[in-house]
Amino acid sequence: MEKTYNPELIEQKYRDLWEKGDHFSSGANSSSKDSFSIVLPPPNVTGSLHMGHAFQHTIMDVYTRYNRSKGNQTLWQPGTDHAGIATQMVVERQLSLENISRHDLGREKFTEKVWEWKSKSGGTISSQMRRLGTSVDWNRERFTMDESLSLAVRKVFIELYNEGLIYRGKRLVNWDPELLTAVSDLEVISKEESGYLWHIKYQVDNSDKTLVVATTRPETMLGDSAVAVHPDDQRYQHLVGQFINLPLSNRKIPIIADDYVDMEFGTGCVKITPAHDFNDYEIGQRHGLEIINVLTNDAKINSNAPSKYQDLDRFEARKIIVADLEKQNLIDKIDSHMLMVPRGDRTNSIIEPYMTDQWFVKVKPLADPAIDAVKNGSIRFVPENWEKTYFNWMENIEDWCISRQIWWGHRIPAWYDKDGNYFVADSLEDAQIQAGKNIELTQDDDVLDTWFSSALWPFSTLGWPEETTELSRFYPTSVLVTGFDIIFFWVARMIMFGLKFTGDVPFRDIYITGLIKDGNGQKMSKSKGNVLDPIDLIDGINLEELLEKRTQGMMQPKLAEKIKNQTKKEFPNGIPSFGTDAIRFTFTALASFGRDIKFDLKRVEGYRNFCNKLWNASRFVLMNLESKKIDDNAELSNQDKWILSRLQHLKIQVQKYLSDYRLDLMSQALYEFVWHDYCDWYLEFSKPLLENSQTKDGCELTLIKVLNETLILLHPIIPFITEEIFEQSQKIQSKSNDKLISQPFPESQDELFDDNAEVEINWLKDFILGIRKIRGEMNISPKKPLPCFIKNFSIQDKGFINSNTLTLSTIAKLDSIDLLSLDDEEDESAIALVGEMKILIPLAGLIDKRAEQERLNKEIEKLLKLKSQFSAKLGNEKFVNGAPEEVVRNEKEKLASTESTLNDLEQQLKKISNL
Repeated sequence: MEKTYNPELIEQKYRDLWEKGDHFSSGANSSSKDSFSIVLPPPNVTGSLHMGHAFQHTIMDVYTRYNRSKGNQTLWQPGTDHAGIATQMVVERQLSLENISRHDLGREKFTEKVWEWKSKSGGTISSQMRRLGTSVDWNRERFTMDESLSLAVRKVFIELYNEGLIYRGKRLVNWDPELLTAVSDLEVISKEESGYLWHIKYQVDNSDKTLVVATTRPETMLGDSAVAVHPDDQRYQHLVGQFINLPLSNRKIPIIADDYVDMEFGTGCVKITPAHDFNDYEIGQRHGLEIINVLTNDAKINSNAPSKYQDLDRFEARKIIVADLEKQNLIDKIDSHMLMVPRGDRTNSIIEPYMTDQWFVKVKPLADPAIDAVKNGSIRFVPENWEKTYFNWMENIEDWCISRQIWWGHRIPAWYDKDGNYFVADSLEDAQIQAGKNIELTQDDDVLDTWFSSALWPFSTLGWPEETTELSRFYPTSVLVTGFDIIFFWVARMIMFGLKFTGDVPFRDIYITGLIKDGNGQKMSKSKGNVLDPIDLIDGINLEELLEKRTQGMMQPKLAEKIKNQTKKEFPNGIPSFGTDAIRFTFTALASFGRDIKFDLKRVEGYRNFCNKLWNASRFVLMNLESKKIDDNAELSNQDKWILSRLQHLKIQVQKYLSDYRLDLMSQALYEFVWHDYCDWYLEFSKPLLENSQTKDGCELTLIKVLNETLILLHPIIPFITEEIFEQSQKIQSKSNDKLISQPFPESQDELFDDNAEVEINWLKDFILGIRKIRGEMNISPKKPLPCFIKNFSIQDKGFINSNTLTLSTIAKLDSIDLLSLDDEEDESAIALVGEMKILIPLAGLIDKRAEQERLNKEIEKLLKLKSQFSAKLGNEKFVNGAPEEVVRNEKEKLASTESTLNDLEQQLKKISNL
């Protein structure tokens, strides 16, 4: 083995080897009666690998590799999503650089451009996934617009339409005036923003009386159809049925009574604009009000409004309308007002409720079985608390607007004649049969919402609607790993469509992960300048490149400068290369059930150190076993039995934590075993065992058995380094060239559990730790041999001492171990306890009392100054109340640590002074 662990060389080697060797194929273990399948949530074809992807992909890969090692026929289904709006925006931006619009090209040429872009740039995320070591079955990679998947989309649409579950209708939808398309409720982000509340006087017809109504959108008054009051509001009951003269519009609108109105809010009068407000639309339906749309699809005032305002942008029209109202003395007052503003999640444009013809799915009949599937246990949410979120949304679900006014995506399979009659069919030929041979037909221009095709992903990728071998073998899938942010977008819709079209749920378990945030718990975003790229963590990136990456395309110089300064402070030398395995181990260690997950680079450094320790330990083992013939029947020492027993417990823990979706606990158990049990203890025990002819063979057998089986347990988390070490291990043993990825999971062996060995070695560890603590407290060199006396020992203690004298002498560096009776006098000694047994190290001649006192007093003086500084800082209310919570917590931790160390040193000084 190379002396130094070099992730870059190893990773490239095994990425190629695994894929070329078809080790990820779902065809392996085909004779197994059990199967495991998982679908990759298809990332957008426009995307690149971000921290959330890397986190979830690591989790999925752990389960995939584990199930292969269990002998299950395993499929991890990969693929990408065509991402309708996102992809169209990318290509349109590129064309705009050449002063070309999609309309200049026309639909057919534009979609050709998108396919060209997809073939050149759409594979970024797939290549990045390979860097992460994801073991998907690349031979089965799918794209949501592949012909076979498109066929499934059309079939589902047609069947739902024929059953009356898809319909076309004119309804109010969320409209993005920049994209010129409808968007779903889930694609609208509403945030509180500052604005104004205009109080406008509406004059009652044939009267000098006015009613005052308040609005945050004065331009919509041009489409008002009524003014509403509460039926029990005595102030206005006598006016119900009369009319209002609508300002600026020369129209009369009725005064109506409706329970929706809140008598206590404002004046108790509300303007009703059915074409531009969802609540007003419902009121309009109840009262048969006229629906007057006053906006064009790009949010300008249309011809239904007075000519003065036509063709004005909505916000420009607002200014002029307010000015005109003020001129006519019709503004009662204007209040500053905080209001919820709906914005498109892709364009940030303010969304307009807009009346237009769209296609909808009638969701309630599909939602009821999907609710039951979770209630009856057919599907399990992990953690369970996400069930409440799912039920709350599903029980209040609205019909789903599935049509989008863009060109890239699955075109709606409907054809129109010149009279507007439409025919839903799989092809123009089929539509022609319905319409009649000589009728000219034109296909619907709209495409389906991206999530429509994504909802079919678990079964369309397996060949549905054909009854394929893969569909019967791998559906339902075993588990879905995803984030809570797409429970409604995707998870719920997959459940509804899966039950409807296959008669079964799409997955058994839904593991909802937390959201990866930075080390301070802040959401990662470009505007905060805290985004980490997983590929940069793997390869490393210098400061100059990192600054460029974090501020690229930023239009605000002050923000860019702030981010640069922040980055320089956090990463003065850039980000070092950690390698893939260290990143993966960090992700699994963080995979708790928390909603927010703090990603701290110090954790990554810790797991890179783990990889280095594993490498060095393996190198020690293999160097000691080179050219040795392993005796499989060798007699085992108690130290051998102890580590083998600990290994059996570890195997059980790993499987339990995997079944519980607690990868954080699994990672911790593996870390503790490798770092402490195997490296810190057993490898130390092995040194004297290897030098003793009676224990040598058993130790050699144990070293290689524990190493190989531990590599298999670690492999799903850190596949690259474990595969390389395993290959070296095979060479040393002159075994076949089997790969670690193909090794069976090492099941626990009942005969290797050994409680007696564990009791004895725990006693031995406590003894050695007691000696080390004395050395540390008394500043005695670790290499100096010490005399040791034992008092108050039991028969068991005496037996353990006799059987472990060599180990104690070698590892604890003792030149003698003498047993004292209870009556024997003790010299002034440092004492450690193992149970009731006392370990005595006489101090006479071991330390220079005066020099040690001087050293301790200097240390204590330094710590008292530090304690004073921390206490003063934390006593400053301005600091405690003004500094970030994380900073204050760090200062408190420093103070507590200083006080603890100070206490230890004062105790040591007391002991030394008593000598």
